[in-house]
Amino acid sequence: MRSKYDMTGELQQDQNVLTFGEGGFEASTSEASVLLPSKSPISKLGTTNPSVSNAYKRPQIDALESGKLTRGGVVTEGSAGSTAISLATVAPAYGCKCHVVIPDDAAIEKSQIIESLGATVERVRPVSITHRDHFVNIARRRALEANEVASKHRKSDQMNGKPLEQTIDYTIGEEKQSTALPHNCKGGFFADQFENLANYQAHYEGTGPEIWEQTGSSLDAFVAAAGTGGTVAGVSRFLQEKNPNIKCFLIDPPGSGLFNKVTRGVMYTREEAEGRRLKNPFDTITEGIRINRLTQNFMMAKLDGAFRGTDLEAVEMSRVLLKNEGLFLGSSSAMNCVGAVRVAQSIGPGHTIVTILGDSGMRHLSKFCNAEYLSQHGLTPKATGLEFLGIR
Repeated sequence: MRSKYDMTGELQQDQNVLTFGEGGFEASTSEASVLLPSKSPISKLGTTNPSVSNAYKRPQIDALESGKLTRGGVVTEGSAGSTAISLATVAPAYGCKCHVVIPDDAAIEKSQIIESLGATVERVRPVSITHRDHFVNIARRRALEANEVASKHRKSDQMNGKPLEQTIDYTIGEEKQSTALPHNCKGGFFADQFENLANYQAHYEGTGPEIWEQTGSSLDAFVAAAGTGGTVAGVSRFLQEKNPNIKCFLIDPPGSGLFNKVTRGVMYTREEAEGRRLKNPFDTITEGIRINRLTQNFMMAKLDGAFRGTDLEAVEMSRVLLKNEGLFLGSSSAMNCVGAVRVAQSIGPGHTIVTILGDSGMRHLSKFCNAEYLSQHGLTPKATGLEFLGIR
């Protein structure tokens, strides 16, 4: 069945809306309708989309081809979870291990998934990017340490006839931790999802063209939140090069400075400067989006504007889509759908709007999809439709 909400919020039948599993698309991709006030609201499911996984293959392929990474090496990354899951999935296909550093306020399910995929996980306290123990900075150091281990053990292959284990001790805060790298480790490579332009390039060459082809080049707007900025940058630049009339927007959660940068030209106010915060306050329940610095990837974006979303809007949207569409979404996907509604309200009815559903609710069971956790933070959903966005 194909359905949508009109501007009154009523559920109506509409033959223009592409629904989950329908349409003439490749078997490995999917489309889903979102209950939005527009002609053809479309959301690409990033969890089953080849271009999204390609974004995480690309840095490893480039590194292997350049010699920065060899089979038997360790790929390291600092991630709130979703990118790390993709890296942990892809790395073994290239004969590599994966070591992921995650802030310890991220949903525990992500760590469990990553470990189940064979990667090692290091959970650390959330701090500013300017702090040496920010999860991204630690991941960078782990790659350097792996290279040091590989260099040492090229000189000695065995000890007592068995592979030698090199244990690296490191200190985070007041706690001493350790990680073991196998003797045959061939070095480390820091994937650097925030600054590595292979991220942007993969979406420019993959996700953007897929959207263009799968909509028959008939779309009016694209909207997405930014974690690294790679998706929104690659897609927006490709689409606007194809058709400058396509409007591209950012949806930004609480605690992020990108909304101010896009709309006012300043990254943050003096009080909001992340470099002034040694501790990371509870800014948002959403995970994988929200940054307070301009990344190399985000700087490639071509945007026409930005919208600010709230935690409650994301929670309400996720429940509305679960109830009416059978879509069990994570926090960033729900925020993207909030953005799609905001765009629809801005440009009016009769337009095709595209966004990305990049994470599943299965990765957010302990927080975003947990009723007790939401209640503790005053985020219990109550909406029956889209009234929380002013649509009645």
